[in-house]
Amino acid sequence: MDWDDAYANAAHIAGAEAYPPRWAEEAAAFREATGAEIDLPYGDGARHRFDVMRPKGTAKGLFVFVHGGYWLRFDKSSWSHFARAAVAQGWAVAMPSYDLAPSVRISEITKQIGQAVCRAAEMVEGPIILAGHSAGGHLVARMVCEGVLPDSVGHRITRVVPISPVSDLRPLMKTVMNADLKLDAAECGSESPVFGTPHAHVDVTVWVGAEERPVFLDQARWLAEAWGCDLFVAGGKHHFDVIDALADPESDFARMVLA
Repeated sequence: MDWDDAYANAAHIAGAEAYPPRWAEEAAAFREATGAEIDLPYGDGARHRFDVMRPKGTAKGLFVFVHGGYWLRFDKSSWSHFARAAVAQGWAVAMPSYDLAPSVRISEITKQIGQAVCRAAEMVEGPIILAGHSAGGHLVARMVCEGVLPDSVGHRITRVVPISPVSDLRPLMKTVMNADLKLDAAECGSESPVFGTPHAHVDVTVWVGAEERPVFLDQARWLAEAWGCDLFVAGGKHHFDVIDALADPESDFARMVLA
């Protein structure tokens, strides 16, 4: 198998190059419209920042969205509009950036997202829902594994939705990306959600697009099987548009995530 092609999403999506600039433009417009709180610190690093978008009135709780990009690219600024459904339904939304490989390993990024979730939880009372896309799906899945978050925060998490997650990191050791990710067998064992044990009180739904690369359908299925949780395959969706429903307050996906 050509592992680099297997995990190459953009090469198999028509018009893929148009997505990042459109995301960035829509995200900036949504931040301005909602009066988002920008660049709140959760750590000492330049990228240890998160944005918060709040609903009118008292929030029902906290929704955290973690972006993807293979732990190699992007930051929080391209995804703000994917808070639209959560804000419309009364949730405060936090979106963190994090350091990128090769400057840090994935295990360190996991710790950073844990810090971001804890800091955001101090700002918003009530239940916590986590969702993340691709590498972000991996990271939110890690948040509900035993021993990752302190109990004071972990016990508040009611639902996690890993969207197109990378749940078993071992295949990535066979890709060119690993020159930057620096994954080895030990880190794959400790950082792959399929080998973790999720907290029993957390509702888990794995979400993936039906038109995604076969390896992402496998990765979603592996996590659902390992954790004994629900798997939903969204018809007609590929890796870049599978998250569009988070920007639509009327979507069935948004209603499920935020119920």
